Amino acid sequence: MMHDLSSLSLRPFDETLESDYEAAVTIQNAVTPEYRTTVEEMRDHDSRRDAKCKHSRWLAEKNGQPVGIGSYSQSSWAYHPQRFHISVSVLPAEEGQGIGTALYDHLFQALEPHDPISLHGYVREDMYRGLRFAQDRGYVEDMREFESRLDVPAFDPVPWQEARLRPAQHGIAIRSYRELESDPDRDHKMWELESETFLDVPSSVELTPPPYDTYRRHVLESPNLLPDAMIIAVEEATGHYVGISALWKRSADTDLQTGLTAVRRTHRRMGIALAMKLRVIEYAQTVGAPIIRTENATTNRPMLSINEALGFVKQPAWVSLVKKIAEESDAATPAEALAAA
Repeated sequence: MMHDLSSLSLRPFDETLESDYEAAVTIQNAVTPEYRTTVEEMRDHDSRRDAKCKHSRWLAEKNGQPVGIGSYSQSSWAYHPQRFHISVSVLPAEEGQGIGTALYDHLFQALEPHDPISLHGYVREDMYRGLRFAQDRGYVEDMREFESRLDVPAFDPVPWQEARLRPAQHGIAIRSYRELESDPDRDHKMWELESETFLDVPSSVELTPPPYDTYRRHVLESPNLLPDAMIIAVEEATGHYVGISALWKRSADTDLQTGLTAVRRTHRRMGIALAMKLRVIEYAQTVGAPIIRTENATTNRPMLSINEALGFVKQPAWVSLVKKIAEESDAATPAEALAAA
């Protein structure tokens, strides 16, 4: 079907213009209203971008009004110089007019000088138009992630008191990031912990924990960090950090977002992950948060089992899609061990 695109124009996103950020946020929030962002959050994310990661963004305007946005980007945590994440969003009222196609074709052409080997994207499984759009362009599913949500006020901690005490039987203390501020090596030990355990996160691509300075900028200096909700398991005899579970602020609502929940392989089967999850739920109840959100690969049965037992309710899954353009010699095998929640 042919569309009249005579009134449509594409232009580079201008990071110096507040109006461009406002347009981008308006479009993204209209497309995924359950995952709202803010101008401040988008600006902050842009300001913390790793210098080695390529990124570009374009606005689609119809009769001078923003109606769509497209971008390509790379991640410090899963970096390959020829692997890119693609995102295309069009205002719901403007769908079906060829705007998404125009943006995607422009992105694809703009990526040619970078010689991409694969393009990746996410679409929620109930967003049928988006799935069809990707599949029509040669994208295939490579994994899925459940989002799950916990009704925080409804959670009853009483039946879980024994579980909270179990790590102590193995000499493990459960502490917050703030409670560990007297440890002069705290931040480096955090980085070492996350760098090791992050590699066990189920993934369809090779994971690449960043160097300390990048980790510090992305994680420890983030405005969404909650020092009392970043929970660390500490081996008391050695001071070794062996597990982490963290909640993060969300800029556009009062829900809390789960980051990495992980335990070193040497310290699993001690009830540490469950005890840390109980501690972050206690924090969420203390501050009156309505919902805790989390994501898990559908293959990550250990963490799914913990969350299901705690009362997290699954939402529609996010489908990870890939379009392979060239063979990747160092393709990664998804990890299956206990990892992210």
